Amino acid sequence: MKSLEEAELCFPQLLNSSCRKTVNPQSVTILSYTILSSISLLTVTLNMLVIISISHFKQLHTPTNLLLLSLAVSDFFVGLLMFFQIVLIGGCWFLGDLVCIFYYVLDYIITSASIGTMVLISVDRYVAICEPLYYPTKVSPKRVQICVCVCWMCAALCHSLLLKDNLEQPGRYNSCYGECVVVIDYFAGLADLFLSFIGPVTVIIVLYLRVFVVAVSQARAMRSHTVAVSLQCSVKVTAKKSEMKAARTLGVVIVVFLICLCPYFCVALTGQDTLLNASSAAFVICLFYFNSCLNPMIYAFFYPWFRKSIKLIVTLQILKPGSSEASIA
Repeated sequence: MKSLEEAELCFPQLLNSSCRKTVNPQSVTILSYTILSSISLLTVTLNMLVIISISHFKQLHTPTNLLLLSLAVSDFFVGLLMFFQIVLIGGCWFLGDLVCIFYYVLDYIITSASIGTMVLISVDRYVAICEPLYYPTKVSPKRVQICVCVCWMCAALCHSLLLKDNLEQPGRYNSCYGECVVVIDYFAGLADLFLSFIGPVTVIIVLYLRVFVVAVSQARAMRSHTVAVSLQCSVKVTAKKSEMKAARTLGVVIVVFLICLCPYFCVALTGQDTLLNASSAAFVICLFYFNSCLNPMIYAFFYPWFRKSIKLIVTLQILKPGSSEASIA
């Protein structure tokens, strides 16, 4: 029989150096495992559908959709990373120091790439709404691909440098066996907070405020048009409506993104993370991860092409020859 003290240790065989387990009621633990596992599975599945849809159907290879593809890839990995978060529910890390640092590096890179992609989406909508005549020349699929690659490479490079000490000696900051901790220099962490969150969020808000103002003025202008318009004008009006609808949908994505991420980064910014109790910390982290599950749901609600492509994927119609040429939008 194990003693009570041994039962509360992550590694009972290491009495003097093992971390202690987080003792929670069994019902709370089971509920936590169930909720996080469900969110993780749903996040991975929904974002995989977005990735397959945009990658497979050629009609969806537009600049805006390529940005959504980048966002879906980051959200897909967030869903996978949630399995690591599930491991930490009991307060013990059993996967070793190397997997621990890999988890943190990947988490930092994905979060930074997601925020960078949101900035690119804001720029895309700004040019489409505020400078529509220049959009076809300024925003091409090739340029978007380059911007997305640069975004991911910068995120990987910056956070590899940021966690350099931890990468060189994984587990160097662990105080006991069963802990997964990384430590970042205070000033480097502060610089990262401004470059990865405050700066990008400021750019996103400024650009979307400008988009909102222009969209409202365009909507008023269209309402003031006479009913008797030429076919050419009618096509232009329809195009404007389409662009504004896309701006509205992506605006919802960005607002939800900010709502989910702001609590997490605000805690980091104020340095009050030590004042959070376990339930508050769990809520902030779950909200942070849940955003990745919400994005595909928003697409399903607003985008007919996503609903149609899901139907073709689920019914295995995409396996047919020439299915990539199917009309989706």
